[in-house]
Amino acid sequence: MTVSFENVARAADLLSGYARLTPVHTSTYLNQLCGAEVFLKCENFQRTGAFKFRGAFNALSMLAQDGRPSGVLTYSSGNHGQALSLAGQLLNIPVSVIMPDDAPEIKKKATEGYGSTIILYDKFEITREALASQIASEKGFPIIPPYNHVDVVAGQGTVCKEFHDQIEGLDVILAPCGGGGLLSGSAIATKYLNPTCKIIGVEPENADDATRSFRTGTIQSVENPDTVADGARTPYLGEITFPIILQYVHDMVTVSEQSIISAMALVWERMKLIIEPTGALALAALIEKKVNYPGARVGVIMSGGNVDIRTVSSLFAQLPSDTVFGNISK
Repeated sequence: MTVSFENVARAADLLSGYARLTPVHTSTYLNQLCGAEVFLKCENFQRTGAFKFRGAFNALSMLAQDGRPSGVLTYSSGNHGQALSLAGQLLNIPVSVIMPDDAPEIKKKATEGYGSTIILYDKFEITREALASQIASEKGFPIIPPYNHVDVVAGQGTVCKEFHDQIEGLDVILAPCGGGGLLSGSAIATKYLNPTCKIIGVEPENADDATRSFRTGTIQSVENPDTVADGARTPYLGEITFPIILQYVHDMVTVSEQSIISAMALVWERMKLIIEPTGALALAALIEKKVNYPGARVGVIMSGGNVDIRTVSSLFAQLPSDTVFGNISK
């Protein structure tokens, strides 16, 4: 199974009228800090607060074309679960979401709010894939996974299809990477629309399986990584996303936990935009010069904004006391 730009274009058609055209924000301060023209694609303004709605709605819509199922099943730390739940609500298809019992409370509540059934599990006792397979066998539900699915990847690719329409002549695009759905979809869209633009994936140092996979050419894994970027806690890339990343992605880099928190704090304080830790991954790499293209037009995908305010307060409290970004938006 593979994904083409035709899949992405079809997804864009299906999403029309359902997904939001998310804005691109800029900041003079950020340009000066990074030494480049920086354009932030704000998927925190997407429905359910993250890019995940794109892939979830596209996958469920494609499934419904073959006959409306009595229910579907997924597993998610939060954002994909919320996205599929809303898609199910819009398409009148019941959704059950397998979530780790330590998932952010805000994501549990939001998923329930969309009418889905939540199934909690202990990630130290069973994998979510194994539990999903067991439940799917018992109930006869199809599984729509968070990233390793052709129609999910195609839906995520609409982020960069929009991005290139909004901002011409991007030289580089940075995308966060968990299971690779957003990164691989973005790479497909970019290769078709702007072949000279480089795509670079970013993940936490504590969850560097995708970077190791990219370097070695074989899928590497990580078990229950300890990172604030909960959207990047996936154990490995998928058999669909990995080959696309190998073929079309220019490079992979990793960032520290403090870099993630600092980038998130900068966006909150300086640009007045609420993003979650995973949403700060790509920008962290640019600020820390893990990716450095002086004077270039750099696109940064901020993947989501679903975060508990109390959790954020504790994270920001970890920053050095002299961390100041200023408080004037530009």
